[in-house]
Amino acid sequence: MTIAEYIANQLFIHGVRYVFGIPGGPSIPYLEAFKGAGIEFILTSNEASAGIMADVTARLTGIPGICHATFGPGATNISTGVGGALLDRSPVIVFTSEMSDSMLNRTTQMNIDHQKLFEPITKATYRLNAENVVDVMESALRLCQESYPGPVHIGLPADISDIEINTISSTGFMTENTYYQNNIQKVISLLENSRRPLLAVGLTAARLDLKDELLSFLDTCKIPVVITPMAKGLIPEDHPCYAGVLFHSLSDYLEDIYEKSDLVIGIGYDPVEFNYEAWVPDVPLLHFDIRETDMPSKANVTQFIGPAEEWFATLKNLNAGSLIFEEAVIKGIRDEMASVYNGFTNHFGPAAALRVLQDELPEDSILTSDVGSHLHLIGQFWNTHDKGKLIMTNGWSSMGFGIPAAMAAQMNNPEATVVCVTGDGGFLMMAGEMVTLKRYNLPVIVVVFSDGELNLIKVKQSWKDLPAYGTLLYQGDLFDADMFLGIKVLTADSLEGMRKATIEALSVNEPVIINAVIDPEDYKWLIVRR
Repeated sequence: MTIAEYIANQLFIHGVRYVFGIPGGPSIPYLEAFKGAGIEFILTSNEASAGIMADVTARLTGIPGICHATFGPGATNISTGVGGALLDRSPVIVFTSEMSDSMLNRTTQMNIDHQKLFEPITKATYRLNAENVVDVMESALRLCQESYPGPVHIGLPADISDIEINTISSTGFMTENTYYQNNIQKVISLLENSRRPLLAVGLTAARLDLKDELLSFLDTCKIPVVITPMAKGLIPEDHPCYAGVLFHSLSDYLEDIYEKSDLVIGIGYDPVEFNYEAWVPDVPLLHFDIRETDMPSKANVTQFIGPAEEWFATLKNLNAGSLIFEEAVIKGIRDEMASVYNGFTNHFGPAAALRVLQDELPEDSILTSDVGSHLHLIGQFWNTHDKGKLIMTNGWSSMGFGIPAAMAAQMNNPEATVVCVTGDGGFLMMAGEMVTLKRYNLPVIVVVFSDGELNLIKVKQSWKDLPAYGTLLYQGDLFDADMFLGIKVLTADSLEGMRKATIEALSVNEPVIINAVIDPEDYKWLIVRR
């Protein structure tokens, strides 16, 4: 096999069916090899989108997401999506073209050191040659999926694609043995002595899909539960133990629950979303995960590191009969938060627009959210109905995430209703992907909350008693037309208009933009100051 054919063959064997990116001249042999292996190359409008689509594909399928970019500017563009895979914990392999050995250290067009570029935002970075290609592919496919999963970069020198190779591994890569040194007696003592424990469930638990294990545990041991944003959907929003989402809208109401606790138990809690010390009260912290987390040296934390089945076996040391569980208090706080939120649905702001979407979309819809003020509302109040899925970025939190995430969700779930909610700032970053939606006929509904500003920055400026500055995006209407790059635009500036636009968007099998012209004042009251 040639190097290009071998790479394509290995990706296909491991379940890869899409590669996302923008090619350069040296990419052509790889594109031909992908096509020959049965892998579709998805051309995006921006390389950052390619990285995000690889990230979300990996999340949804469990198969490594693959993206590709050319020299220099292609590599720097795609690095935004690759960083998301690192801090949102997704197995991704990013290929970039690199200069040949003879030109690598020369002054030449588009030439930078890709190894140094990708080193801080990947788990590993390699440069291929005819001798190491088999070992590197084996290593990359394994390493990107090992916990915590994340991206691996492989540089493709411009002149090696057609070299024939020996496909026998020369050295092989061994997985290191893992040894756990847990203070079991201290863990058991903390559990046995607790009367008001609180479960904090996070990204690792969601990634490991521990929903059944968590619900089974809560059936026998009633404990209040708070979750991080990317764990949304792991526990039904109407479950009697469910209190709410940390960090997002009105989460200060949750203080009434965790300030009463005598022990915080982290279940697959990844601080990349929200550091423990930002909210945990002055009580012991017991952290269950598959690897240790960093904490301040003075923190009162005990860590239990091991496979997830051992977490729940160990949690049986709680004295279920002695626990103080105030279901009415939890429900009361949850209801109070919902009441405050519902109080903002009588005019056309973000809360009202989201309520219409919640009412009209099928319960099993996939919703992607961009970064911005609206994400704080969605993260707390969007109801997954135990059937749907909410996809966001929180560890990386890059604006522009929502649209390519929705494209990847639709490609991997062609029968699903997929909706992206984005602010106008995030939309403008990825507006070119409307052409990609059109080209592949992906019937994504893109809902743009149009308020003409970077509202989250404006809100944070107000916390410092500063006037808004550097946040105005445009004046007038964002679209000012009923078509944008070949996609129909439905404008809504009222509750009735939003409902009509949503119903119409659901009735057609093609991409649609809903231009929701909202009053952003809700955000000032619903976003928690941090």
